[in-house]
Amino acid sequence: MFTDSFSLRDRLIRLGSGTKKTPFVTLRLVEVRSAKTWHSYLTNVLDPTALPPYVVADLYRRRWRIEDAFNTVKRLLGLSYLWTGSINGVQLQIWGTWLFYAVLVDLGDAVADELSLPFDSISLEMIYRGLYHFYVAHQKGLATEPIKYFAAPENQDLGIVKRQRKPNMKLIVAPFPDKQRGTPGFFFQPSSQTPLTTTSQP
Repeated sequence: MFTDSFSLRDRLIRLGSGTKKTPFVTLRLVEVRSAKTWHSYLTNVLDPTALPPYVVADLYRRRWRIEDAFNTVKRLLGLSYLWTGSINGVQLQIWGTWLFYAVLVDLGDAVADELSLPFDSISLEMIYRGLYHFYVAHQKGLATEPIKYFAAPENQDLGIVKRQRKPNMKLIVAPFPDKQRGTPGFFFQPSSQTPLTTTSQP
């Protein structure tokens, strides 16, 4: 079941020239409209029921998490500088930094669950910086659990929850339309289109 609507196009395409060096390859092209701009995504998952088109776009957006992880580890946790030149020291620094990052992610995930928010809404940087404030409160006997401390309404000035920017448009990222909420059903209407064939010219 492919889609061809005002804001979404989902179809199969074929790339290559059909030769031994460049055989035909069938891929799936998903195009999502944002305002006046079309964003294109390619995937080798050809079945729309296995991977709905808006999920393709959502997964592509989440690819930056690995970049965010490296940015946090290098900029915030100081892995951009090596403390020693010995191999053992470098390995210990890398291992310790990534271990602390994993703990930080788990803490952020727990805070998100406590606040009933998605993980993307939590700032790992502000949790990291807020650990000092939790330590001071703990020393004064005012806090015992970091999760409860960061999720407390009186501590929201720490900036744990990211500020929401006003979106330019409303983009539906749900895997399937929700008819009860009035989500347009045309996004996943059957399409009788045939696969688009693209061949290279000699």
